[in-house]
Amino acid sequence: MSTKDKQFKRQLCSIFASQLNLSGFQNLTGLNNTRYMKRLTKDFFRQDAVTLAKSLLGKTLMRAWPDGSQSRFIITETEAYLGEEDLACHASKGRTPRTEIMYAEGGALYVYIIYGMYWLLNIVSGRKDHPEAVLIRAFYEVNGPGRVGKTLQLDKSFYGEDLNRSERLWLEDAPDVTAFSSAPRIGIDYAGDHWKNIRWRFTINFDQASPPPKPMGTGGNI
Repeated sequence: MSTKDKQFKRQLCSIFASQLNLSGFQNLTGLNNTRYMKRLTKDFFRQDAVTLAKSLLGKTLMRAWPDGSQSRFIITETEAYLGEEDLACHASKGRTPRTEIMYAEGGALYVYIIYGMYWLLNIVSGRKDHPEAVLIRAFYEVNGPGRVGKTLQLDKSFYGEDLNRSERLWLEDAPDVTAFSSAPRIGIDYAGDHWKNIRWRFTINFDQASPPPKPMGTGGNI
């Protein structure tokens, strides 16, 4: 097992040791476990954005680099944006060239730039022609959606990338996270009291007695 694989396994231990239901993790006997190394496919992404945002917690995002190496990142915080009716969602203003990919079937990537420098990673969810997506706010030890994009070296070329087929970015299965917190989404005051107060930000609980960690890094919304 490589040094990187050993480090990744320690990260898994840190995350899933804090969960209430450890049965899935106890069955994770190694990084070559066929169930938990399996690439997630389009059926997984057909969930509505709120369900998908919860389901993504603890899953492994794989990044393949031009030199042939790969990096693994464990998703620890997400936000859900649920269609045109959600006034915090970009699609609330209707179908535009920018939001067109949000109307695709779940599994596509919606990336966009903020402050002229941060590319944010969003995963389209649900069925075709109903614009929903999940913002990836944090990885293990990478806190903030701007830092997520920078760590992955995202750019405009990732817009519309299909996670089912991509050779540079995809998701792999992991044990279900059973202990997580919910809180209002970040940076969406413009959406009004109802939408800004909905608790559609989800964060893994590493300490059962602790509240959700204070968001850090670049704020963002979709």
